[in-house]
Amino acid sequence: MFRITTAGLALLLLAMLLMCSGLDRADARSVGSQYTSTAPKDCRQIGKPSELDGSTTRVCKGKDGLVVLIAEDDLREIVSVGRNREAAAEEPAAKVWFAPFSSSETTVEWRTAGAKPFAMIQRWHIADGTDPDKQGRPNTKAMLIVTRLPPGPVCHVAYVDAIANPNANELARKAADEFARSFTCGKDEVKIIGARGRAVELATMR
Repeated sequence: MFRITTAGLALLLLAMLLMCSGLDRADARSVGSQYTSTAPKDCRQIGKPSELDGSTTRVCKGKDGLVVLIAEDDLREIVSVGRNREAAAEEPAAKVWFAPFSSSETTVEWRTAGAKPFAMIQRWHIADGTDPDKQGRPNTKAMLIVTRLPPGPVCHVAYVDAIANPNANELARKAADEFARSFTCGKDEVKIIGARGRAVELATMR
């Protein structure tokens, strides 16, 4: 008959604890970032620019079969994500137009768990009409937007002012990891992470 000693049992329990700890660390390591481009040269333009105001729409390849939809109208942009252009255009993120002029940068950071993206982070520039440059054009203020991804609706989760927070990238990643997957679009309010700055003030103007 097989018997295990007290010392043997203690060693077995210790080994199990170490194994669980190792799995936890492996799960933590599986969360990371990947990057794609939304530069016009890397995307497919939909139709021709509007003759009236030059507005454009383009679709860019994302991660895990997702596409990024970027539409610009009246010097304002929306960015949305979906399995195809039509799906992306119906998401809540496709309905968010900031009051001031706005534009997104062309690098998308995808927060992934394993190979599956669950949030995206993108730097935006919001025009500040109270701060004109020498030519009278509004200077812009930078902000990071965290967006939740499918399954479920695509919407803004958090705003991080890039000027008011020197560690804005780290704050945005932490917000994505902690809030994006449990965020309820249409019910939960967009979270302001870190210190509020002018970019966040402009983005939340109504």
